[in-house]
Amino acid sequence: MKKVDMIVKAPHFYTMQGEGVGYKSGVAMVVNGGKIEAFVDAATVDRDYKADELLELKEHVIFPGLIDAHMHTQMNVLRGLAQDSKNWMMFALQPFSNATTHDDCVKGSKVAIIEAVKAGTTCLGDYNEEIESCAEFIDKIGARGHLAQMFRAAKRKVYMPGELYEFDDEMGRREMKANIEVYDKWHGRGNIRILFGPQGADFLSPEMLLEAQKIVKERKTKMHLHVQQGDRETYQIVKRYGKRPTQFLDDLGILDEDLIAVHLTDCNDEETRQIARSGAGMVVNPASIGIIDGIVCPSVVFQEAGGNCALGSDQAPGNNCHNIIHEMKNVCLFNKIKYEDPEVMPAWRALRMATIEGARAIGVDDVCGSLEEGKSADFIAVSLNFLSMLPVYTYPMRNIVPNFVYSARGEEVTHSVVAGQVIMRDRKIQNIDEREYLEAIKECPQGVGERAFEEWDMLDGINNKYMREDKL
Repeated sequence: MKKVDMIVKAPHFYTMQGEGVGYKSGVAMVVNGGKIEAFVDAATVDRDYKADELLELKEHVIFPGLIDAHMHTQMNVLRGLAQDSKNWMMFALQPFSNATTHDDCVKGSKVAIIEAVKAGTTCLGDYNEEIESCAEFIDKIGARGHLAQMFRAAKRKVYMPGELYEFDDEMGRREMKANIEVYDKWHGRGNIRILFGPQGADFLSPEMLLEAQKIVKERKTKMHLHVQQGDRETYQIVKRYGKRPTQFLDDLGILDEDLIAVHLTDCNDEETRQIARSGAGMVVNPASIGIIDGIVCPSVVFQEAGGNCALGSDQAPGNNCHNIIHEMKNVCLFNKIKYEDPEVMPAWRALRMATIEGARAIGVDDVCGSLEEGKSADFIAVSLNFLSMLPVYTYPMRNIVPNFVYSARGEEVTHSVVAGQVIMRDRKIQNIDEREYLEAIKECPQGVGERAFEEWDMLDGINNKYMREDKL
């Protein structure tokens, strides 16, 4: 009898091996040294193995941990303040963003990370102007962090429609240096990987983009970049360089396998195919871009061109939540409507985007994204004894994946495990007291609101109008 760290028993496992969902039943999962050692016959596992911990989940299904590949958790302190506006970034968000302190942002980030973990996310792709506090908190919880420190040379201010951004390359290089420093301190520490995060092609000079790429290559990591994220970016690049952003990036040599390209909001189909063929991964953020721009990003075209596409929740002022189950449903729903075809983007494909395809898109498939021997034991347990998951059919078809994608809300996730360590048990995150962080964020709104008011009122955006009309 072999002694191991953990045995996981459940009636259903979705491993994501192969081209489908890798369904297994009648097995137990053996975990040792933080990794998956084997799937063995459930009837004989106790004869061959003795575990320090038995997770016996008789009414659950086991999935790989979910991946949220693109998040701005520090914007969570502004949840719900910038929706329903045609000029989301400058007129809706910017007055509030300008009014936040670093302390506000850190408090918001911690609540967003808790929210994501409690909805089944085990790998968080955070992307903020300061990332060390996020790394510290993710590490404290025990989750996996895939983090980029965002930097830019464009001055931070409200720009009027049609106004070109003002560049301050000295500021941009200071911020890029800060990304290097956090990489040197955190990359490879615990479950943390550090990426480099230029904000977008329109926010940096070509020279700085190439400097960032050189750093990425030298450190064997990835560039996390907003790519053609809207007509705002397209306008800026065309006015400066006389070409659209995808061609601009290709001419610079930025499009390659070390790029994580986020959004592609304003890409046409050929530009989307061009990025997919380059080997870059894509992150699509269905709810956020739907709310901000009223657009369905071209993830289907990207996938049909052979590219790997991950899901992201983006930020709470545009999406309102950090819940990848929410994004699985939305990517299915929006594409079915876009193509007027209910067979486009089936539930199983969205689940792959949240797990193994997402892992490939951002370069963590060597560690997670599927339940396979030798990979990290990153998995979640979802209760089947829950209103949204009942009834359960296994014959003549299984309805577990459709129910998870289309019906679940996040509270069905009872356990989360990362590298063989239980980070959430029976809905309780193990290494923190959630109440402390929920109370802390309640201190922020009064100060942010007071500081934002003058600029917000001067811009007089749609939500100011709604306030006057008693519609908010």
